[in-house]
Amino acid sequence: MLASQSNQPRQTPQTQTAYRVLKIGWNRRPDLYLDFYNLREEPFSITPDPRFLFFSAKHQEAFNHLLFGIHQRKGFIELTGEVGAGKTTICRKLLEELGDNYKTALILNPCLSAHQLLKTIVLEFGLKPRGIDRVAYLEALNDFVLAEVNAGHDVVLVIDEAQDLSDELLEQVRLLSNLETDHQKLMQIVLMGQPELRDKLAQPKLRQLRQRITVRYHLAPLTLDETATYIQYRLAQAGANGRPQFDDSAIKQIYKYSGGIPRLINAASDKALLAGFVHQTDVINKFLVKLAIEELDGVPA
Repeated sequence: MLASQSNQPRQTPQTQTAYRVLKIGWNRRPDLYLDFYNLREEPFSITPDPRFLFFSAKHQEAFNHLLFGIHQRKGFIELTGEVGAGKTTICRKLLEELGDNYKTALILNPCLSAHQLLKTIVLEFGLKPRGIDRVAYLEALNDFVLAEVNAGHDVVLVIDEAQDLSDELLEQVRLLSNLETDHQKLMQIVLMGQPELRDKLAQPKLRQLRQRITVRYHLAPLTLDETATYIQYRLAQAGANGRPQFDDSAIKQIYKYSGGIPRLINAASDKALLAGFVHQTDVINKFLVKLAIEELDGVPA
């Protein structure tokens, strides 16, 4: 159930002035509202911290798809979702969950040439090739994968923002998956990206890669009720004990603004807490959220 509160703080020239002053100092004083609300840390930081990962049914299902694909050695796994939906946080939680029996590499910036991408993969696995050309890199990677599999380990390569990979690079990634036995793939490759990744993989010229992706999941935005639970969860993780409180009107306004995208929920909620501090209130309502959104959108309050 969402909290409700009928009292709305009254907008006055004084509070408007105070709000503008605090906007100027916000970047220099991230702790402005922490002491007032007795919070240990910022509850709505946009960094992908696994401690704050809210497992909605959708996020749990996405996580389970990744684990299933890796544990069953399916080869290629695809995870897509809108910007800020929580893909990277799920990925970091996944890498944390896999443990020592998995050798992993995470590529965060795939905007590289084919040679640079291969070199980056080799370096992320901590390998030292005997040369600097493509043959040396591939040899080092092949030897590494075979040695790890023989030692009972699994090798996992995760490429974030995969929608930025060119068709040529996607083909190069496909070729990396050719390491296999008669029974299993020797390297598991997770492609994570925005919805454009699905469109790119739908191209006829990439059908060989698309056909190899046997596990895929699209991460949808949160619902209104999930947005309310998400906000309450992150507040609790930051040490909140009954205050501050987002009422029904605030939750609905944040949901309307964010469309259920966690990153936008964080941005609006963070600024709403600053507005609540300015007004010295424990209850965050629609009025305060509107002030926060006006600042985020660059609209004068």
